[in-house]
Amino acid sequence: MAISDMNSVEAGKTWLGHPRGLYLLFFAEMWERFSYYGMRAILIFYLTKHFLFGEDKAYLLYGAYTSLVYITPVIGGYLADRFLGPRKAVLVGGVFIAIGHFLIAITEGPGGQDPLFLNGFYFALASIIVGTGFLKANISVLVGELYARDDHRRDPAFSIFYMGINMGGMLGPIVCGLLGELWGWSWGFGAAGVGMLAGLVMFVWLKPWLLGKGEPPAPQQLRQRTATGLSQEWTIYLAAALGVAAIWLVIRYAELLGYALLAFSALTVVYILWRTVGTLGKIDRDRMFAALFLIALNPLFWGLFEQTGSSLNIFTDRNVDRNMLGWDVPASLFQSVNSVFIILLAPLFAVLWTFLDKRRLEPSSPAKFGIGLVLCGAGFLVLVAGAAMAGENLTPVLFVFLIYLLHTMAELCFSPVGLSAMTRLSVSSMVGLVMGTWFLAMAAGNFIAGLIARATGSGEAGDVTQVLDVYSRIGWFAIVVGGLVLLVSPYIKRLMHLDLIGAEEKA
Repeated sequence: MAISDMNSVEAGKTWLGHPRGLYLLFFAEMWERFSYYGMRAILIFYLTKHFLFGEDKAYLLYGAYTSLVYITPVIGGYLADRFLGPRKAVLVGGVFIAIGHFLIAITEGPGGQDPLFLNGFYFALASIIVGTGFLKANISVLVGELYARDDHRRDPAFSIFYMGINMGGMLGPIVCGLLGELWGWSWGFGAAGVGMLAGLVMFVWLKPWLLGKGEPPAPQQLRQRTATGLSQEWTIYLAAALGVAAIWLVIRYAELLGYALLAFSALTVVYILWRTVGTLGKIDRDRMFAALFLIALNPLFWGLFEQTGSSLNIFTDRNVDRNMLGWDVPASLFQSVNSVFIILLAPLFAVLWTFLDKRRLEPSSPAKFGIGLVLCGAGFLVLVAGAAMAGENLTPVLFVFLIYLLHTMAELCFSPVGLSAMTRLSVSSMVGLVMGTWFLAMAAGNFIAGLIARATGSGEAGDVTQVLDVYSRIGWFAIVVGGLVLLVSPYIKRLMHLDLIGAEEKA
């Protein structure tokens, strides 16, 4: 049977109204997120309790790592667009991520800042960063390629995909957090590596479910020899390995990262604007302007949301009554609360958007962003109110659950909607680059999150004044900006030209 015929047969097979490839990507991303969120849940504690960094330095390193994780998808998206295709990019990314996690487990060493073990840790982080650059943007592109641009299943599909992300985000902190805090750090990081390997096995085994999507744009060119004597494909892999060494150098000087991030962000946006203005017609140009508007909101949202793994994690450890049913729950396990809420609420949001769409009442993507910012700000204000009510006592754990609930609702209005919008608004020649830029904006948000975390101060147990003051200010700021986004959302929606997408697909 010809490959095209096989793909036609596979294309007819669906689960719950969606292509089976969606569920392959669901589970592959679930295991990748298991590894990422499991490692992230214990990273700030590993830095402060194992390497004995002060909080100021630990927040800076945490922000540097999470920023770089979202910078490299710009490069990974570009390489997939031009050479590898999304499927190969996802596969090689998973290999680098797994290697990084196992390296952290191997290089744990004794406590304190021994240069040998500390540099081994930095090298492992660099491998994870490079791997995420290949995988993160391109697995979302693969989801988009399973659907036509005017397919009304796209937003529900990304909500389902996002639920897979958060199944990994729920399990990772529980497994890695318990192993890391109670058994030993290397057990927690090693479990994260095992999770990534499980995702790779599934991705390779069930490749036919992708229906031939995500293959290299020019396979013959990819096999051509280069000046290195290797094929073009293996030259890219060699360059990625050298990139690990380069990032190892960068991450040791985290103070300089902010300036490099700003410069890289500016160059990327200028490049996209140049291609948008110089090469696209009016409709595609308007859509790209709308995409850039949504991207511009990313740093603000994630700068606030990503307090989860840094300042909110420390606040939970020191200033929250975590005793539940007679057990002091380790603070790292609360990193799974957001993902639990995502799993519970994502199907409801997917049904809600479909229900409203059928009645022409669904909010536009920009309006959803505005709602998300308002909810994010409200979450901080609720936590501030709970801590104020507690007075000199530890903050009741209920208010930690409430901030996670509101932030989860905000995330569902923001992240899956944004992923869907990027694949819908981008022209085919730039979809990987635009998706990478979406994650670049998230990198800026993570760096901002590190700066906000440093502004919260030391956060010694019982001393919450400075933390709550910062949380109150950023909460009100997010609500005001969200309201302004809601006001301009009708204009941004017009730039998206959604009414013309169906006709363009048929043409």
